[in-house]
Amino acid sequence: MNQFQLVAQVVEREMLRYTPAGIPIVSARLAHSSQQLEAQVTRVVELEISALAIGEISGRLNQLELGQQHQFTGFLARKNRNSKSLVFHITDICENQAIN
Repeated sequence: MNQFQLVAQVVEREMLRYTPAGIPIVSARLAHSSQQLEAQVTRVVELEISALAIGEISGRLNQLELGQQHQFTGFLARKNRNSKSLVFHITDICENQAIN
């Protein structure tokens, strides 16, 4: 199973664009910072990840305020067939209030 869930903030977002088939798409960078317990030791985790929203969800991503935290759900895939870089494909954004 390839399911990825992340509480993060949108730190960068490109303009809404359309594929040749007319499907809306938005690219963004998400930033996450938290403390995680690993081998009974607290570890500070900070990361940035490229993200992509295609279809109806792209409009929702496009309307999020930069810097505000939300819960994102989706899956990881290669940036393209020959790439080793991963992109987070967003399939849902938590409808609740922004997460503090």
